[in-house]
Amino acid sequence: MSLRKPPLYQAHLDAGAEFTDFGGWEMPVKYDTISTEHAAVRDSVGIFDVSHMSEVKVSGTDATELMNRLTSNDVRDLDRGDAQYSCILNEDGIIIDDTVVYSYPDENAYLFVPNAGHGEQMVDRWSKYSRQLGLQVSVENKTEEMGLVAVQGPDAIEIVENRSRDSITDLGRFSMAQTAIEGVECLIARTGYTGEDGVEIFFDTTDSEEMWKSFSDVPACGLGARDTLRLEAGLLLSGQDFDPKSEPRTPLEAKLSFVVDLSKPRFVGQDALKALEENGVEEKLVGLHLNERGIPRNGYEVTDEGESIGHVTSGTMSPTLNEPIALAYVDSDKADENQSVEVQIRGRAVPATIVNHRFLSSLTNDNE
Repeated sequence: MSLRKPPLYQAHLDAGAEFTDFGGWEMPVKYDTISTEHAAVRDSVGIFDVSHMSEVKVSGTDATELMNRLTSNDVRDLDRGDAQYSCILNEDGIIIDDTVVYSYPDENAYLFVPNAGHGEQMVDRWSKYSRQLGLQVSVENKTEEMGLVAVQGPDAIEIVENRSRDSITDLGRFSMAQTAIEGVECLIARTGYTGEDGVEIFFDTTDSEEMWKSFSDVPACGLGARDTLRLEAGLLLSGQDFDPKSEPRTPLEAKLSFVVDLSKPRFVGQDALKALEENGVEEKLVGLHLNERGIPRNGYEVTDEGESIGHVTSGTMSPTLNEPIALAYVDSDKADENQSVEVQIRGRAVPATIVNHRFLSSLTNDNE
């Protein structure tokens, strides 16, 4: 099956981008080098085309009830223009996907953003539960209609402010506002996936080229840098750090319990999570620093004195820390920080240390 191309495909091609298959989309992996693009975002600003992400709109009298049934966080906490991170679970409490849920600033409806290639699946899921529960809800797949770019980095807000019809300086984290960029109507949300400040901008797909050209002076960054940035920030990747088939994990294992509200009315997966909370989980997500050379890859075994205790899900050479880092699941009784372990890399046991999976926090602590 041929890959789907984003609306900005020709612009990326003209800019010399290299492409990769991501969730069924042919997306730019890099324009320059991953390390150069990574540094641009950490030090100043970069722009990403993330129009491969899915968008689903949920409206109607019972929209709030349906959203609360099918996501782990409590959407009743959202005022107009608010957003929240959440998980979508099956009955066993396993993460099907993670998502950001936005309450539209100008109407009584929700926009949620599943990962690439998951839009149709989520529309089917929301529609199925709506029928089963007899709810008055409209569920629309907006993926083809909505473009999405992310402007990220410490200078991102100033850069976007200078192009925005309305001031966004006071837009709070996990908030959304209606405005225009260089005449293009859009929704701007102070959210992102890099560990830096910044915004994600939603707009009509037909305005994609005009929106992209509005930021022609901002370095374009590909999904390669997006991956190293998110990993340094300890942000999980759907399909790799969790997946209902290849890496079935609950939010309690994945250190996402902060997006689970077990006190709210019944939601899918709630009973399973309550049981796990009472009994504990067998494995937990940890961060790893390798103490010698080597790149920890997905699937590499983690050992303690030669005994298997878990495996790596994501790993890279951190451009910011200049050392190999990884996310891994290990036995809960081996998950304490500062514990020494090994990662098995091509038959070699490479010494590693369990650390906070929010790797950038070490830089903050060093500077305090």
